[in-house]
Amino acid sequence: MISVVIPTLNAERKLPRCFDSLITAAVRGVVREVIVADGGSADETLIIADAAGAHIEHAAKSRSARFIAGAAAARGDWLLFLHPETAMEPGWENEVESFIAQAIPERPRAAVFRFALEDFGGEARRAEAKAALRGWALALPYGDQGLLIPRRLYNKLGGYRALAGMEDADLVRRIGRRRLVHLRARAVNLPRPQESVWRGLWLSLLHALRVPTRVVARL
Repeated sequence: MISVVIPTLNAERKLPRCFDSLITAAVRGVVREVIVADGGSADETLIIADAAGAHIEHAAKSRSARFIAGAAAARGDWLLFLHPETAMEPGWENEVESFIAQAIPERPRAAVFRFALEDFGGEARRAEAKAALRGWALALPYGDQGLLIPRRLYNKLGGYRALAGMEDADLVRRIGRRRLVHLRARAVNLPRPQESVWRGLWLSLLHALRVPTRVVARL
């Protein structure tokens, strides 16, 4: 049903947590395969991926190149793009099954998950609130919220483009607000510096104002 694509680059500390969150969905047959698209890791990322039974694709270093390579190797009718620092919360597969079951082929839609941080401080809650605001106001979810998209729609849009950055926002912009569903299940991420959250918000605003993606990526 679903091919999970994970772009990696020296992700040995993050990857096991991501893999663990996919086990139940794999047992139930919701996840058909997991593809690790690697940009040349020098640590034990590939050893971990191989031990977990993931299919490994070698790609160029940029994340967009890794996404493109992983999607090209995928065999499922649905693609789920996950960052290695992202772990799906328990039970996420239930909502995804319902979403896919209700899908209308003539009106394909993609979906993202709620952004959450594996942190119990107030800053984490505020960062989650900012992510929710960004998604509602700008229709630009973070890449680490995951992206579930039918292959048919992915191919129609031309998939990920070879960009130096902001490749997630670029694809979401082409999907469009009306074809993007915000699911209730959470994509739980490792804590990150507060300045990166604010930087992401400002870059997203520029992207929403139709500043060319290549310009935003350079910024």
